[in-house]
Amino acid sequence: MLIATWNVNSVRTRLPQLKEWLEEVQPDLLCIQETKVADPFFPREELVENGYQVYFYGQKSYNGVALISRHPLRDVRYGMKAELPKDSKANDFEDQKRIISALVNGIRVVNIYVPNGSSLKSEKYTYKLEWLECLDRYLKAQKTRDEPLCILGDFNIALESRDIHNPERLTGGIMASSKEREALKKVLGERLQDVFRIFESESQHWSWWDYRSGGWERNRGWRIDHIYLCEELLQNAKSCEIHKKMRGNIQPSDHAPVVVDINWPPIEMDEFEEIDLFSQY
Repeated sequence: MLIATWNVNSVRTRLPQLKEWLEEVQPDLLCIQETKVADPFFPREELVENGYQVYFYGQKSYNGVALISRHPLRDVRYGMKAELPKDSKANDFEDQKRIISALVNGIRVVNIYVPNGSSLKSEKYTYKLEWLECLDRYLKAQKTRDEPLCILGDFNIALESRDIHNPERLTGGIMASSKEREALKKVLGERLQDVFRIFESESQHWSWWDYRSGGWERNRGWRIDHIYLCEELLQNAKSCEIHKKMRGNIQPSDHAPVVVDINWPPIEMDEFEEIDLFSQY
């Protein structure tokens, strides 16, 4: 089962590239961020006609998340208030459309677009830290349903030095500050692990290259698009890859897709008929 995340940085602008990538890779579920379109104008029909189910939670010009699936999605939930209806902060955050979740093949997939934070002295940085605190409460509430969990998306945080092209200069700044990292670690707790790091321990693997200052041309990137899995899913993960080539397109998103391949649903031995392994000899 292929589950992917991609910050497309405007779904309407990137629609031809999105459709081409879907046709080539055939993911079972693609979670996109920064759709930047109000729901009535989401290009749903162009994806549905290619056999996908599509659910979206968007706003004009900013933010926005969506699920594009080849499988039926159940119990689609919009925003943090879906899990925290009495949490005042969760309700306050609903003006920015940043979370959508659903069950696919029994897995609860939570698609997330974490606020950027702008700068350490900005009110947006405070907003980001408060949003992450609320995300922690949101996931704790979700845990009560005991569903296998995958959270993924654009986290706007490089969790480790090896996730930044120049950690000596950039560590401590926005997207790499200690407060952001500690907040994300609290969200993950002991339940969720970074599946990409199960398969690749080295640096120089980026998912985002800033449009400014020749980020792509100089390979000055960050790894801020993550897929986190619970232990049950992690044990069945087969690979996790960044599809870097998409960043090299004409008029690309500044992010590349990240794809995890999970052997799911796992096949139990009692699902096989007994076979006499020596009967053919």
